Amino acid sequence: MENDCRNCPFNSKAVGTLNDISFDQLNSNHAIVGFSKGNTIIKQGNFSTNIAFLRTGMAKVHITGPYHEQIVKLVKAPTYLGLPTTFGNKINQYSVTAITDANVCFIDIDIFRNLLKENERFSYEIILELCNNELDSFHRCANRTQKMIRGNMADALLNFSNHIFMSDKFTLPLSQTEFANLIDTSRESVSRVFSEFDRDGIIKINGKSIEILNKKSLELISQNG
Repeated sequence: MENDCRNCPFNSKAVGTLNDISFDQLNSNHAIVGFSKGNTIIKQGNFSTNIAFLRTGMAKVHITGPYHEQIVKLVKAPTYLGLPTTFGNKINQYSVTAITDANVCFIDIDIFRNLLKENERFSYEIILELCNNELDSFHRCANRTQKMIRGNMADALLNFSNHIFMSDKFTLPLSQTEFANLIDTSRESVSRVFSEFDRDGIIKINGKSIEILNKKSLELISQNG
């Protein structure tokens, strides 16, 4: 059964540590919801009563700042969404929007907190995920602010290839404007560098379809910033 947490193929490593009693609690206090591309999964400013776990699909995490909306990062399933904002403040501090069709498991926050209190290994895995996400945020922040546009674009393309799609050929899940927002530059700059990479034989681009032809060159551009 799709709603049986024991047999869910998308379970996090943390959920895999639970005993039968905890699984029963989880089974009775979650709901699976489907989202189409472009749908809001978590909305900044709204009251939160659930933990969200992205079972399938991809999403963008974005926050409305003092001047404009900023895409913070892209995430792919399986992963938790909104843990820091849910535990630190009952008001969502950022938004999450599906960039592909997605399935999300919503878990009652009080049940989730109870699982943390009663299961040491479960708590350890959740803390580990939070720590890894924080370190990743630090590295991305340093790279985005210290590298030039070519280095940041190389980083983003390598991330798509190595971590998100696991392939050197993929369809960009963002518009060029969104891609530019992700790496803190303008759409015009993104278009120009894409053309340069294509002309130099580093990538082949056709609309949103991208194929990395020379990954070594892309890695050198990333390293040199």
